[in-house]
Amino acid sequence: MPARLSFEHLGEYSDWVSHARAQAPLHPSTEAAPLSAADVRALVGFAGDGDPLDPRVERRWTRDGLAGEEVSWSVGYGPRTRAWVLRPAEATGPLPGVLALHGHDGFKFFGKEKVADGPDRAPAEVAAVRDGLYEGTAFANALAAQGFCVLVHDVFLWGSRRFAAELLRPPRRPEPEALWLGGDEELDPGRDVVAYNRAALAHEHLVAKYCTLLGTSLAGVVAFEDRVAVRYLRSRPDVVAERIGCVGLSGGGCRAALLQATCEEIGAAAVVGMMSTHPALLDRLVASHTWMFFPPGLAVRGDWPDVAAARAPSPLLVQFNRGDQLFPPGGMRAAHERLVARYRRAGAEEAYVGEFYDGSHKFDRAMQRSAFAQLARRLRA
Repeated sequence: MPARLSFEHLGEYSDWVSHARAQAPLHPSTEAAPLSAADVRALVGFAGDGDPLDPRVERRWTRDGLAGEEVSWSVGYGPRTRAWVLRPAEATGPLPGVLALHGHDGFKFFGKEKVADGPDRAPAEVAAVRDGLYEGTAFANALAAQGFCVLVHDVFLWGSRRFAAELLRPPRRPEPEALWLGGDEELDPGRDVVAYNRAALAHEHLVAKYCTLLGTSLAGVVAFEDRVAVRYLRSRPDVVAERIGCVGLSGGGCRAALLQATCEEIGAAAVVGMMSTHPALLDRLVASHTWMFFPPGLAVRGDWPDVAAARAPSPLLVQFNRGDQLFPPGGMRAAHERLVARYRRAGAEEAYVGEFYDGSHKFDRAMQRSAFAQLARRLRA
């Protein structure tokens, strides 16, 4: 009789896992038909495309050899999206475009500011994010300096697209959600950035419930807004519309995988620190991840690497950190092997590159150099 599985987060419910697996085959092997771009769009919801509505240039600047613009547009709901466009100040003519995608980071008060320098000094609160994840760099600026037109935009729940602080304050009367989450009567997300970020972590669960009721998922809404951003970038006369890529770490890597899967206009993607098979996350490594990483219904259709490979042979770079605290080594290696198999099946094994680095969860300067070179190779060919 096989040993009984035990999961730290499930305790006496550990046998729930085997019962769930008995209900239907989960995470089919690579012998099964691969997910297509249309499959992923349908799976995550919000499958349509939208144009950036009423786009505006808010201001311009030149700083550290880069010409910058602050732009904004509406996606059709909620506050306007704010974004920065960065390109070499001396560049003439259209350049390949890249979306630099900010991460989740448990930090929603700011979005683009975590990975890019704009016209003003970076907020002090983002220094720890940059130091811990990006070796102190504003990687979007470093990418633009390599000869790209880089778009860095806030997405649903972050920065200019975040929910108002008053909506995140703990309820004044007992409600089921407050009881489940324990509440924190001392927490005031209107008080400071740290308080906002703490409240926003719990608020994401509420947003995920709304997504379900609205027939979509957090993955679907974010991917939709990122596709709108692609349309904005392609519309610019200083961008080669046929040469668009994307790159991001962690939650930004999640966004890059979803955008690669759902947007035919993406010509190359770099997913950094956001790749593992889903079964490997059982046990202990589920709670630390965003709802974006868990599209409902995926388990019966495929696995996370299949999402990233949905548009194979579209070029894909995945960077892994061997000591990444968010993913088990076996899960990362299995994901790499699954991606190799998917691209081999598409007859384009060369179009996928997997790179393994020492260290913890990060996108350091060495990784950035390699990712930028891969994007240049694919988008300037």
